[in-house]
Amino acid sequence: MINVGLIGFGYWGPNVAKNLFNNPQINFKTICDKDEARLDKAKSIYIEQVDYEKDYKRLIEDDSLDAIAIAVETSGHYKLAKEALLAGKHVYIEKPFTSTVQEAIELEEIAKERGLIIHVDHIMIFHPIIRKIKSLIDSKDIGDLLYIDCSRLNLGQIKKDVSAMWDLAIHDLSIIDYLSNGKEPFFISAIGEKIYNPKESLVFLSLKYEGFLAHIQSSWISPLKQRRVIVVGTKKMVVFDDMKISEKLMIYDKGVNVVAGENIEYKDYAVKIREGDLYVPYIPQEDALYNSIEHFRECVESNKESISGPEQAIRLLKVLSKADESMK
Repeated sequence: MINVGLIGFGYWGPNVAKNLFNNPQINFKTICDKDEARLDKAKSIYIEQVDYEKDYKRLIEDDSLDAIAIAVETSGHYKLAKEALLAGKHVYIEKPFTSTVQEAIELEEIAKERGLIIHVDHIMIFHPIIRKIKSLIDSKDIGDLLYIDCSRLNLGQIKKDVSAMWDLAIHDLSIIDYLSNGKEPFFISAIGEKIYNPKESLVFLSLKYEGFLAHIQSSWISPLKQRRVIVVGTKKMVVFDDMKISEKLMIYDKGVNVVAGENIEYKDYAVKIREGDLYVPYIPQEDALYNSIEHFRECVESNKESISGPEQAIRLLKVLSKADESMK
């Protein structure tokens, strides 16, 4: 059983709070937010079952807390996480980890020096369907990976401190990182536009990895909400549409067959489209955020590194930083 306090009860904080509270192996002790109205909202839900604070330093200084969960704007991540780590507390933190790669490296070093766990909530890698897709890739059921195409679009929420890419594409980058066992792209290109915002509200990101390509579209100004991942292999194609109520994962047993001639070295071959069946597997429903928090708890109690710890987060931040440079 670990004791956890939460800093931030704004946009995402209530979801984190609910899953901390619902985990029987976590003692959810305190909710902190500087906004009185947000605290009143929290009190209407949890009443006297947790404590409430306006000053986050009260949580940092609370020796009874083993860990701090941070659900504030990205610009506040580094300061809060550093103070929590220096106070000897494990850290659960929203994505993206920090605003810069250097900040992330510094926090990783502090955690290692003090034997503390940092868990970045790259929530999608804890989704049962993403785990299913990984098993299809690892088992070679879909063949060799050719490309991954991701779309994460919506009308809002427009944030001022990060771009749509940093807010949305980070989900898809974490998926690609997880599916490829941490491969890093050797080519990164991005184009974006600052619409209604000091940061890019629309970004198209293209990446080239050893063996496959990836494309990620992120938008806060789309009339349609879309959360879709397409994974194409040499044997099968997979579509994960998170907006569907059911049949979220569809596996297409179709592709391209290469028919070789006698002089294959001289390009004497033909390609033929291969049609096949559509398969919709049954995957038990799970709450990805609950899974993420439970993984954090397990890591703290067993003193093992999180699969979405600072090492993974730094890889993703490097991609985002290089993409920003590309847009300049």
